Amino acid sequence: MPMASTIRPSLSSFAASRFRGTISMVNSSSRFNSLHFASNVESQSQCFALKACKLFRGEGNSKSAKTIVSMAQGSTATTQENALEWVKSDKRRMLHVVYRVGDMDRTIKFYTECLGMKLLRKRDIPEERYTNAFLGYGPEDSHFVIELTYNYGVDKYDIGSGFGHFGIAVDDVAKTVDLIKAKGGTVTREPGPVKGGKSIIAFVEDPDGYKFELIERGPTPEPLCQVMLRVGDLDRAITFYEKAFGMELLRRRDNPEYKYTIAMMGYGPEDKSAVLELTYNYGVTEYDKGNAYAQIAIGTDDVYKTAEAVKLFGGKITREPGPLPGISTKITACLDPDGWKTVFVDNIDFLKELE
Repeated sequence: MPMASTIRPSLSSFAASRFRGTISMVNSSSRFNSLHFASNVESQSQCFALKACKLFRGEGNSKSAKTIVSMAQGSTATTQENALEWVKSDKRRMLHVVYRVGDMDRTIKFYTECLGMKLLRKRDIPEERYTNAFLGYGPEDSHFVIELTYNYGVDKYDIGSGFGHFGIAVDDVAKTVDLIKAKGGTVTREPGPVKGGKSIIAFVEDPDGYKFELIERGPTPEPLCQVMLRVGDLDRAITFYEKAFGMELLRRRDNPEYKYTIAMMGYGPEDKSAVLELTYNYGVTEYDKGNAYAQIAIGTDDVYKTAEAVKLFGGKITREPGPLPGISTKITACLDPDGWKTVFVDNIDFLKELE
């Protein structure tokens, strides 16, 4: 598979040919604010350097190296505190999840007929040899949706052991399972209460082998409600998503009988918004991620400040913040401590794309 086909489609949802040209005054203001945020970090570093010089020159080495280390730690703590305050005030929302499939028409048929989704839009990019399709239970400006990517000539991908499943809230799990069976779908777990709980669930697989957990739940504004990923250190992952991403730990549940612990992270309650379900299996610190699952996209008011915060709290930036070539949509991409990718998209630019 050509390298371009594995990279460009994962950013494809942020390109919109109708909005080529200069960056708006609003975006320029956002850039100014982010530079101000970054300059605060630089100023604090310069301030620390001056204080260090005084310690060694003006005070005759009367202060110990431990004092200097403490000052450095204090400066870093102040910077992180400022970043954390901004992250918590940023208007963030999970926009969509991106992954690759081997037959676009087959997958669309399964999602619409068996899972009740709607095809929101579809586009073909022949010069780059890929096709995208967006599906979900409501418009993209207010709902978490799926972005499918089909790369020409590639009919199979490795899902790996790290990706877990997607979650869908339905009114009647048993009825949904019967429909999926009638359409020839694969049911891997019959309807019944979750282990150690009362919620009724079932598991099904789509034609590419991606697992979907059907969760019996009353009416909800966000039926596509979960993305489950496995992590090697749950405490580390929770801290990262709280600080770098501004998510809340909604709940945590340990299940020693089956040797795993889960943590639900998100920007709102589980019954009203999409959440990230992190799973830690006892003793497992690394997973094979395969090449099928790509990333989650999250909206932000400022990709520049977001990138700085991600760096401060231990994430790795894989695409520096800025507009995509030829258009004004600003993004930044990063990896969490387990290597899971996330792309942050400017909120205003994203809405322009949808126009």
